[in-house]
Amino acid sequence: MTTDPRPEMLGRRTLLAGSGAGALALASGGSARAVAPTAPHGRLGRYPGPWPTLEPYGTADTRPELWPRDDNSFVLPLELRPRDEELGRVWMRDTYVNHVVVRGRSVYVCTGTSRVPGLDRAAPWNDGIFVWTAPSLRGPWSLADTTGIRPGAERGKVWSPEFVDENTADRVVVAPWQEYWEDERFGKRGQVWAPEIHRFQDTWFIVACMGDHAQKVGSFLLRSEGGIEGPYRLAEGNHDKPFGEPFVGGPAFVEPGAYHHIDGSMFSERGSAWLVLHNHLYARFRDDMEDIVPQTDLPTFDEVPYDPEPYIEGAYVFEKAGAYYLVGAVWDRTWTVDGEQVYRYDNPGPGRTQYQYDMVLAVADRFEGPYSPRWTAGVGAGHNNLFEDRRGTVWATFFRNPNAGYWSDPSRIDDAAVPGVVRMEWTGPRSDRLYVARPRRRRS
Repeated sequence: MTTDPRPEMLGRRTLLAGSGAGALALASGGSARAVAPTAPHGRLGRYPGPWPTLEPYGTADTRPELWPRDDNSFVLPLELRPRDEELGRVWMRDTYVNHVVVRGRSVYVCTGTSRVPGLDRAAPWNDGIFVWTAPSLRGPWSLADTTGIRPGAERGKVWSPEFVDENTADRVVVAPWQEYWEDERFGKRGQVWAPEIHRFQDTWFIVACMGDHAQKVGSFLLRSEGGIEGPYRLAEGNHDKPFGEPFVGGPAFVEPGAYHHIDGSMFSERGSAWLVLHNHLYARFRDDMEDIVPQTDLPTFDEVPYDPEPYIEGAYVFEKAGAYYLVGAVWDRTWTVDGEQVYRYDNPGPGRTQYQYDMVLAVADRFEGPYSPRWTAGVGAGHNNLFEDRRGTVWATFFRNPNAGYWSDPSRIDDAAVPGVVRMEWTGPRSDRLYVARPRRRRS
């Protein structure tokens, strides 16, 4: 784990604790919950006070207290696969962990984006989705027992483009657009990104995304016909394409018309489920969970955008005590203005450097919003999810992005791409904010 990293602190001009957030919420028609009080750092009764609001809106908070540290986080001791032996741990991006109760017993689940031996990233192809389970967050973490489904195959792999031979006339496991393909530039292509595992209606579901090197890029749904180990089949609505309609996006090498909405997630409550997507979009699943409810245009969350609004990915919704938290992953970019270092959630530009891939949150009274102004909830913890353990403690996942920024530095790259979890703290019902747990004060 990283010890106190001590990033450069924000300049005094950005540490104004005024009422900008509340004013923005009111201007956007925000709910009462959206106007979080700007309290000084400290204690408000039994809850920690929220951090002062940074101005202008969109300023990234780089305080060391908001970093995953040795005192508030750890890397999950996942069972190693043969490919992990040399590194000594599991290489993982987009780490996902959740806690579910099945027939009265706690089950912790973990998955994420994987890579194949011989590649230093999950591109231009990887070999599918692996799942680990544990009775406790601390472990022991074991690969899902898939040996009864595929004897002799790699344990823990629950879905892969390799499984195309399992398709039958009335059961699709791998759609044609999910199969591997080749071209002269990249050779073998096709990978799956950012899988999540959900327990809904007594059934295990996986929401995942075919990545930029796939024949079609976008989100899809798998449902298990057995336990968490599967076997999984593809939802009917994804037999021909990912969810939603194609649009212009992604890197230049993506084939025209191939790019759909990525980073699919699931949110469920009271017997209904929703698909949560990047680009601020969501859709309701049909009752039979075979497709989303058809709509001409997918609805968007009611948010307070940054100005300008940068690209935000890894969307996830988490509910706690009647409050809905919209999670997003945003690059904190840094540059110099009048001799002072600036950190902002902004677009690329001359002289701007990617610094950290952060977790930002906003809170609302309703799933669809209106959401409060966003705040930095965790430095370097972007593209994650929030969950509660069996004691009710809230945790967030993190992975430390190895592709750019702080964790891509050669001196740190060996500690990047990890299945990490960090403890969160709630500021209570007066402000309903969640942050990475700050250091606990020693009693004198």
